[in-house]
Amino acid sequence: MINKRLKSLTMQNLLQTRSESLHLQDIKRHIFLCCDQTKPKCCDHAVGLAAWTYLKDRLHALKLDGQGGIYRSKVNCLRVCCNGPIAVVYPEGVWYHSCYPEVLERIIQEHLIGGVPVAEFVFVR
Repeated sequence: MINKRLKSLTMQNLLQTRSESLHLQDIKRHIFLCCDQTKPKCCDHAVGLAAWTYLKDRLHALKLDGQGGIYRSKVNCLRVCCNGPIAVVYPEGVWYHSCYPEVLERIIQEHLIGGVPVAEFVFVR
């Protein structure tokens, strides 16, 4: 019983430390990008990875990643499987198609920073 409790407390401490180091308490928006599929269907694998690299590098350059209030996640598949790369931004739940670097730049500037979804690339709200 004591061993289980200590293990639970240790896990809580690890989670707390990790969440603080990632600045999870500061996150305002989270963008998930479908870009590293096991079996690419929505776009070419290289195109998806190029989009991911752009998103990651741009958020870092703008100091938005983590402490700046934006979190990003690379996902294997968002199950839409066409007109990719596909992205979804939470907490709004806005889904985007054709997320090439130039579109991602607009999503960063207009939605992630400005709070206004980029209507011409939205396919679900």
